[in-house]
Amino acid sequence: MNFAKETFKSYFLTILALLFFVFIFKKEYSRLFITLSFIGFGVALVLNRFIFYVALEVLKTNFQIRKNVIVLGNNNISRRLINYFQKESKLVNVLGLFDDGSQGKEFQGIKVKGGLKDSLLFAKENDVTEIYSTIAPETHPYLYDLAKDAENHFIHFKVVPDYQIFVNRNIFVDFVDDMPVLSLRNEPLEDTGNKIKKRIFDIVFSAFVIIFILSWLLPIIAILIKLSSKGPVFFVQPRSGKNNQPFNCLKFRSLRVNDEAHDKQVTKNDNRITPIGRFLRKSNLDELPQFFNVFMGDMSVVGPRPHMLKHTTDFTNIYKQYMIRHFIKPGLTGWAQVHGYRGEIKDHEFLIKRIEYDIWYMENWSIWLDLKIILMTVFKTIQGDQNAY
Repeated sequence: MNFAKETFKSYFLTILALLFFVFIFKKEYSRLFITLSFIGFGVALVLNRFIFYVALEVLKTNFQIRKNVIVLGNNNISRRLINYFQKESKLVNVLGLFDDGSQGKEFQGIKVKGGLKDSLLFAKENDVTEIYSTIAPETHPYLYDLAKDAENHFIHFKVVPDYQIFVNRNIFVDFVDDMPVLSLRNEPLEDTGNKIKKRIFDIVFSAFVIIFILSWLLPIIAILIKLSSKGPVFFVQPRSGKNNQPFNCLKFRSLRVNDEAHDKQVTKNDNRITPIGRFLRKSNLDELPQFFNVFMGDMSVVGPRPHMLKHTTDFTNIYKQYMIRHFIKPGLTGWAQVHGYRGEIKDHEFLIKRIEYDIWYMENWSIWLDLKIILMTVFKTIQGDQNAY
């Protein structure tokens, strides 16, 4: 209904503007021309909106862009939120309500599935991507732990609060209709348009490198690797990707074949490094095959560097916010790397700073920032990086 209203409103305002134009400039237009213009514009507008609506339905059906969400709290705010999602948003599917003491109740076909402590398990079992809480964490401290646990399972936790309660907190505000929605962090890459921009950039950039650089450089490096030591040209290692999903990360092999390759970090003066491998690592050329990972969609040109699976498990136990960096795709280079936080992780402080830079990038992403990081990476490669070994 709102879609039809907005379409009619657009048509009516455009017609008024055209009539005003005709009146001001006093040109001689035939009545037939004016009538056909008005009818033609109306038909074009309706067709445009119809095609948009059909395209949206096709995307929802075939590409699973519709989000599953749950709502915490059974109150006026939660009812307004559900009402908006059901009537105005075509991309949100509300699976249930969760509220202590309201089990069995229902609002517009949405049932209270259980208490607050049942919500996370339900979310994990039903592919929920977002949790909206209409309950203030100050009155239910458990929500702070729930928010952290949700992020560790790649579920976004958002708050629709009594706004005054949060006025002095460092939060990020968005709006659903006229209701403020507060998130624990700002994430530009959660926007569909930004995701598309970044993916197009990745495809174009990686295709350029593959066609114009790797097409001739790869055979040369392959021959040098084969002459340097026994073993394959490529080193393929399972690493942690977006949402902690493992993928096979490609590199030119720079170490001698050994049994510790998937467990032990490369250290300075590591005796496993081959002669050609030392040059490849110092110049970052060993990472070039990852442009195939970028082209296939496992990685991005810029993002947090992917770690081997064992290290992901180890680092999660050291620093609770470590898993947040997996909300986005890993990259060939990143904000942490161009600031010197690359290579061997020697201590907890080094790890924490690296994660802080990764999270800062995630919260401040833009195409221009990606281009800046790429240029900084090229400059540091030419200049030489003491942590590249």
